[in-house]
Parts: sequence; C-alpha cells; structure tokens
Amino acid sequence: MFPSRLPRSYVNYTGRTFFRLLFTIQGIGAFALITFGVMISKFGRASEVIRPLVRKEISRSGVKLLPMFIFMSAALGLLVIGQMVSLLSRVGAVDYLGTVMVVVIVRELGPLITALLVLARVGTQNVVELGTARATGEVEALEALGIDPMHYLVVPRVVGMALGTFALTIYLILGSLISGYLWAFLQGVPMRPGQYLEQLASSLTWIDFAFLALKTCGFGAVVAMVTCYHGLAQPLRLEEISNATVRAVAQAVIACVMFDALFIVLYLIVS
Repeated sequence: MFPSRLPRSYVNYTGRTFFRLLFTIQGIGAFALITFGVMISKFGRASEVIRPLVRKEISRSGVKLLPMFIFMSAALGLLVIGQMVSLLSRVGAVDYLGTVMVVVIVRELGPLITALLVLARVGTQNVVELGTARATGEVEALEALGIDPMHYLVVPRVVGMALGTFALTIYLILGSLISGYLWAFLQGVPMRPGQYLEQLASSLTWIDFAFLALKTCGFGAVVAMVTCYHGLAQPLRLEEISNATVRAVAQAVIACVMFDALFIVLYLIVS
C-alpha cells in the first residue's frame, strides 16, 4: 500500500528544487539578455581590444581542440558504421547507409557531442577563470577603471565559443563521414565512393545546412552563457569555485539537451 500523502520532507524538497530551478532559469535568462544588449549597444566599440580576445577564444574553443576532434571523428565513424553495417546487411538495406549517416551524424550526434566536449574542455575554464576573477576582486577593479566586465569578459567568450563550436562541428562531421566510409569499406560493403557521396547529397537539404549553423552556434553561445553566469553571478570565494563549476556543467548539459530537443521539433515541423 502506498501512502495517501507524501511526507512533508519530500514536499519541501520538491518545492525548494522547483523554485531553485525557476530562479536559475530567471538568472541565466537575464544574464543572456544583458549580454546580447551589450553586444548590440557596444558593437564596434574598443574593437582593437575585443577582436584579439575573440580570436583568442576561437583558438581556445576551436584550433586547440582539433587534434582531439580528429580522433573523435574516427571513433564516431567506427561507432555508427560498425553498428549500422551489420544491422542494415541483415535486412538488405545497405543502400541507406548514407542516409543513416546524415540523420545520425549531421543532425544529432555531431553537434551535440561537439557541444559537450567544448563544455568539458573550455566551459569549465570559463567558470574557474571568471570565478577566480570575481573572488579576487578583478571584476570590481575593471568597473573602477570604467571597463564594462560584460563587454570585456563575457562577449568575447560568447562570440568565440559560438564560432569555435561551429567550426569544430564541421570538422567532426566531415571526419566522421570519411571515416565511416573507410570502416564500411574495411567491412566489405560493396559501395563505391561515388555511390556513398550520392547518398549523402540526396539526403541533405538546405534545411540541414541552415539548422546545422544555427544549432552549433547556439550550442556554443548556450555553453558560454551558462558557464560565464556561474563564474560571475555572485561574489564567490575561492573554495566555492569547484561547486560552481559542477553546477555550471550540469545546467549546461541540460540546456544543450533542451536546445537540441527544440531543433528536433523544428525538423518535424519543417519536414
């Protein structure tokens, strides 16, 4: 027999969790609106200072992660092709191999895996760097010098991580499609490169390219917003930075999954 009413402790815990979630969404939303407002109102200002910071973030979120993504593209091609070849061969549907690669790699796994890896490698650095700057008074020092911390610390990270995530996703997808064909060839799939490319081209539409650009840039911006928010949202002490990093990673993963679900719905509506 189940109890007719939940214990008061469960109700209190659920209520606190729910309201904490609402306050977090409100805080991140307000932080994002402020960031976009600064980007628009101060567009082009102090470009000789901001542009090098953006290039630095693109390098950190893109170029420096490229060796890891080369390995990941080979592994992802093996993961998908290794499972799909045996499955499609049983039902005589090997001709749909290119279509499967487009749906699995281009639309879903490629952008999402890239976002999660950028979060793990770069997003955590954002929380640590900004949390340390907040705890040691560097943010207040910038304000005392008349420098907007949002413009100097947050905007370059948002722009750089959005562009870096977009570039890394393209590299990961191309590498996965190439390695996928190589693994299929090694497994004896009777498919010429021209047939494989034809399947890929017939499965891709302009919607895939448009949504891929929007989704990947959005992933980078979401990761940057959430991690920067937790680094700057409150006066942190140095010993609190680790807990803030854990919260930022968990909330960024949830935000990326929800953002991806939004695009799944858009795919269903458009197609």
